[in-house]
Amino acid sequence: MSHDNTHKHYTSQYLLLLLIAASLLGGLLLAPMDAAGQLVSSVVVLVIISLCSREAGYPQRYQYFFRTLALVLGAALTFRYLLWRGLYTLTAADVFSLIAVWILFLAEIYAGITSVLGCIVNAFPLTRPALVLSDMDVENLPSVDVMIPSYNEDEDILDITIRAAKQMDYPKEKLHIHLLDDGGTDQKINQENQDAAAAALARRQSLQALCDALGVTYHTREKNEFAKAGNVNSAIQNTQGDLIVILDADHVPTSDFLSRTVPWMIKKENVFLVQTPHFMANPDPVERNYFSAFTRMPSENDMFYGTIQKGLDYWSSSFFCGSAALMRRAHLDLVGGISGDSITEDAETALDLHKMGYESVYVDRPMVSGLAPETFDAFIQQRMRWAQGMTQILLLKKPYNAEGLKWYQRVGYMSSIMFWLFPFARIVFLLMPLAYLVFGLQVYHASFMEILAFTLPHVIATYMLSTMLFGRTRWPLVSELYEILQCAFTLNALIKVFLKPRAPSFVVTPKGESLDKTFVSPLSNVFYWLIAILTFATLAGVYKYINEPLTRELTIVVMLWNTFNLLLLLSVMSVLLERKQVRNQSRLPATDNVVIKTDDGHAWVGELVDLSVGGARLRLKGNCTEIPSKVVLTSWAEALNSNVNLNIQVLDFDAQSKILRVRFSPQSEEERDHVVAYSLGDSRRWMSFQRRRTRPISYWFGVKHVLKVGIKPTFSHLVFVVKRVLASLKVQRPVKDK
Repeated sequence: MSHDNTHKHYTSQYLLLLLIAASLLGGLLLAPMDAAGQLVSSVVVLVIISLCSREAGYPQRYQYFFRTLALVLGAALTFRYLLWRGLYTLTAADVFSLIAVWILFLAEIYAGITSVLGCIVNAFPLTRPALVLSDMDVENLPSVDVMIPSYNEDEDILDITIRAAKQMDYPKEKLHIHLLDDGGTDQKINQENQDAAAAALARRQSLQALCDALGVTYHTREKNEFAKAGNVNSAIQNTQGDLIVILDADHVPTSDFLSRTVPWMIKKENVFLVQTPHFMANPDPVERNYFSAFTRMPSENDMFYGTIQKGLDYWSSSFFCGSAALMRRAHLDLVGGISGDSITEDAETALDLHKMGYESVYVDRPMVSGLAPETFDAFIQQRMRWAQGMTQILLLKKPYNAEGLKWYQRVGYMSSIMFWLFPFARIVFLLMPLAYLVFGLQVYHASFMEILAFTLPHVIATYMLSTMLFGRTRWPLVSELYEILQCAFTLNALIKVFLKPRAPSFVVTPKGESLDKTFVSPLSNVFYWLIAILTFATLAGVYKYINEPLTRELTIVVMLWNTFNLLLLLSVMSVLLERKQVRNQSRLPATDNVVIKTDDGHAWVGELVDLSVGGARLRLKGNCTEIPSKVVLTSWAEALNSNVNLNIQVLDFDAQSKILRVRFSPQSEEERDHVVAYSLGDSRRWMSFQRRRTRPISYWFGVKHVLKVGIKPTFSHLVFVVKRVLASLKVQRPVKDK
């Protein structure tokens, strides 16, 4: 079934189910019920959602029927809850309580809207068929310009990306690689700071030499205007390729990137974008410092690229993500190149072209491996830029009312944008228990029975739908942890955007940072204060429970809410403990068969355990007690469609486990190319890795996992804080003259 037919089929099914659910929803909303009756009806609905979610997890004819029914019933509980809140609970005895009541209610409305938008967007995730150039009969392939924008990245990073780009499977006369250096512009070379000017000139000369050696084209420009968008647009004006690939400096393409993306451009002339996932070859600070489970649990990227982009693609709303994408020059020319009104130029460009009626395609195959931010500081910088940029699009482009967009495209963009406003709601949910426990404000006017009947079913339904939609790509409570880590910093960044929408400037995310020691993040102070405040609120709650017996039911509920927040805050402490990074490059699991040979003819057979562009671990088979320090590794390289012979240096050999650690030691430029192709050029390896870690777990296992790995590092922070306090209190006594 084609995408268009599938779209019509599922949309008609969707509308039919909406009519069915509308009747159920009407019954829930209009039927007069007390708390007991609402509790019974909510339990029935939750049971139906549970059964539908289970059936939706199996490939079958009515899979999407059950999926949509579960989503609509969950939305019904949310609407019922918000209606009840709005009609019966927004009362207060004083003005301060009334303000607190409405702040909390607005945060809940935001959460409800984003939940419903997410359900619509992800109702029917689209998996497109695999297209490959070799299966198509095309006489004249389009020419391709591969553009690699760079600002301050290390030359070693650029060297790897360029070598991989050159090895993409495409006619060489049609493939042109361009390095776009924004760190060596005329403006930087002629700046007043002589040291910085000399560094910029040295960078330009060094990268020019690198491009000459690798046979690619070097570009720079006069001024650093409009950041990355301006850099790319400058190069677009000086190139002629029919199609344009944009790769971040650290984004290494696999050999089949063009052969699996170009067919979509050939198949439909109306397609302006083919976006592919950003596969991160190293853990971000949360994955490294908190879970230490990069190879065993889905990453943050997996949720967006493995689920949300597929949902957006069904609604013709998948958007440009700045890299790992193929774009059509003719369509970019219509909007003046990459858009630059916001600092998220990628999503903005896609919005401009979607408004003109052009189409985007999302190919769910990881064919570009990049680097996630190594430190928590860099991670926050990146997230603040994303939040500010998406908010700029909301304020400047107004996608909710954009002429040319279909209704479902507006929903898609608004869902992506609304998510980034989460700091406002998250801060409210974190701190609102204080209003009641510490200041005595009546923030939630409801009995314990009403909370059981209206609030709890809404919360449970939200988690059930989240598990159904994202269970394989996002474990329970992980989203809450990411939001708590970001909210204090991104809230301040968002306020600046609302005050001055055009003020934010593009900040390059640091990549390839070295972590040569374990240290506490300098951003930890705000979390120490939050923990202290919530701990004080807990003590105040105990006092209130003892001395105010008439409100004990509500006090217990709010204390449970506050305790949940406190446990999450305590658990994120481990993220702020930046752990030492042993290797420069992260090694990912690999299972290739290999042969180790010496110059005198000795050979051993084995298989890879893990692999990076720097080296590998192998498990040898048979009898082996000692391996020479320098040998040759022979293995099949899918990217080259041939065997490779790579010189390696043995670092360590454990005769008992037969584990051999080696470092690649290429002896020529051709062998360097082979190392890159062998270690980073095979998309099948990234697919296998993702399948290995995208697996669902139960909610209770997720809670147990979060508490288990999160609480222990709190003691390390406690020691750090005590030492810092003692150091600040230490009095320097004057030395007396003898």
